[in-house]
Amino acid sequence: MFEIKILGMGCSKCKKLTKLAEEAVSELGVSAKVVKVTDIDEIMDYGAMVTPALVIEGEVKVAGKIPSKEEIKKWIEAN
Repeated sequence: MFEIKILGMGCSKCKKLTKLAEEAVSELGVSAKVVKVTDIDEIMDYGAMVTPALVIEGEVKVAGKIPSKEEIKKWIEAN
């Protein structure tokens, strides 16, 4: 099982990104855990200056925008 993190303080964009990530995981049928990170210090540890941000297996894939579900699926499949 690998880990997907959504970095953000809980805004509507963060919630949308969480939903898309969960849907992508479900549709792909992979074993992954989607975790919401709201702690500002942990978010800063990833170097994410804007949120929401998507982290897959410790690597920031996107920050400051919501990627499409298809983009998220490609990143998941690459892992």
